[in-house]
Amino acid sequence: MPTLASFTHHQLPLNVEGVPVNVAAIHREGDLAPIVFLHGFGSTKEDYADIALQPAFAGHPFLAFDAPGCGETRCDDLSRVSIPFQLQTALQVLEHFGIERFHVVGHSMGGLNALLLAHQYPERVLSFVDIEGNIAPEDCFLSRQIVDYPAQDPQAFFNAFIERTRQVPAFASALYSASLRHKVRAEAVRGIFESIVDLSDNADLMGKLLSLSCPRLFMYGEQNASLSYLSSIQHAGVQLAQIPACGHFPMYSNPTEMWSRIAGFYAQHCQIG
Repeated sequence: MPTLASFTHHQLPLNVEGVPVNVAAIHREGDLAPIVFLHGFGSTKEDYADIALQPAFAGHPFLAFDAPGCGETRCDDLSRVSIPFQLQTALQVLEHFGIERFHVVGHSMGGLNALLLAHQYPERVLSFVDIEGNIAPEDCFLSRQIVDYPAQDPQAFFNAFIERTRQVPAFASALYSASLRHKVRAEAVRGIFESIVDLSDNADLMGKLLSLSCPRLFMYGEQNASLSYLSSIQHAGVQLAQIPACGHFPMYSNPTEMWSRIAGFYAQHCQIG
């Protein structure tokens, strides 16, 4: 295998809506169109670090970073963290790296952030790969637990959430649950989950997705092939990618297929590779 360009790690001191935030990011330079990755709840930027080992993406700069409340990013006021707050953080990170137009890949919570970013700035987004990001109320199978299992104490809710997740009969669910305490600050969970539920229920996310003019790929695990909207978004021009032996987490259950399908989508629609 030819040697591929690796990435560098960055700590970015930012001020987001008056709150000091120190964002942890990984980044690679390149001459082609940049790819921006937005991770899901309970995940981190490292979910996408293996792009540096994928020959199909040689020459493409990329950026991934830990959202406020997650991973190595530090936020001075976790009570302020929400999807809109994360979106404002993303815009500042893009500005720091001078990224104006880009391909975006978002998983779950990150897919929701990516959708809002593409909707608000359609001229900047070259393509959108949505890995089971929220586009309908039914997608809140994790976040709606903030409503279904109320608890006043943030740590008590998070502990119970982790135990429920550990027992879900889905690919990689137990693996995912094992690292949640290390990847998410408990005090940030309520704001993240409540804003995800509110946006999924009330913000016409489906309409936002279907209004985008850029190439769109919706990726989902075969265990979630019963999602009610799959045929309708496909009919509206969104390409589908079902990942075998997979639930909600293709980057854990079947990363080889995940990267292959993303590369194939780019080769078909975006002249990548």
